[in-house]
Amino acid sequence: MVEHTVAATNAVVTLDVPIPQVIWGWMITLNMWAKSIGTGVVFVGAYLLARYSDRVGHSVRIWMPIISFVFLNIFLLFTLLDLHQPFRMWHIFFYPHFTSAITVGAWMATIFTGIIFLMSLIAVKKYILKRECKIEHLYDKLLKAAVVLAVPVTLYTATIMGEATARELWQTPAELVQMMLAALLCGSAVFLLMGGGWSYEIKRDLAIILGSSAFLSFVIYMGEYYFGHMKAEEVAAVISYVKDSGPYHALFWAGQWIAYIVPMALVFYSLKSRSSSLLYLASFSAIAGLYITKHVWLIIPQLLPLS
Repeated sequence: MVEHTVAATNAVVTLDVPIPQVIWGWMITLNMWAKSIGTGVVFVGAYLLARYSDRVGHSVRIWMPIISFVFLNIFLLFTLLDLHQPFRMWHIFFYPHFTSAITVGAWMATIFTGIIFLMSLIAVKKYILKRECKIEHLYDKLLKAAVVLAVPVTLYTATIMGEATARELWQTPAELVQMMLAALLCGSAVFLLMGGGWSYEIKRDLAIILGSSAFLSFVIYMGEYYFGHMKAEEVAAVISYVKDSGPYHALFWAGQWIAYIVPMALVFYSLKSRSSSLLYLASFSAIAGLYITKHVWLIIPQLLPLS
């Protein structure tokens, strides 16, 4: 809201007013969820190619870039749709300000998606269409660049959330860890779902990544849930939305159970019995539950009045 303009300097004086609604809704939740899958399959796929290339290299080389490309485009599409002026997106590339996390993230995500597109092109042409691909020798080099770029692409959303005014719950250090854990959770879950014929040793490694990611994420959420009120009064007010009488109590705990507790239990019993059948349910549960968990954590700080 413009209050007045100073004629001598052409400076515009504005008043900050609270917006009485949720600005970041399901589109941003879908954005973060899709990005976790898109980057997670690259992290875990690179690990599988490094350790088990002789056993799963063919299928991982095909499906890793294709799955990543699909979900990265979902991530970019809903990022664009959520912008207030989506047709001005090109300004980020032609008039960039690299002091902004949004600008840096947009450049990184675009370059990363371009690399994944080239890898997908190689995979489709060489492995699916069985045709000669002149750039197939670049696949491994592109993969190395993709792994490096996947790190900032995964993490930059946490920086944006941390920059939000009066949103003490979204602290950058904790959110950075949560973003990386979400990527590893989704990446391992995707490969467990598609690797039905793989050996127990490979599934065991993926199950450990899945279970460890779920455990660490759950610990961070519980730390905020039980001890967040000691950090700031605002955090205590936000956490009240998911406490016993809070309107998001049931949804919060549904997300925790589906995304973390159930997968941890299933991974534990699967490793104990050396059975991989339970890992399908654990993987599906983790991916579905992550969406619920991210959505609740995104919404509740925005419910707190800022005035």
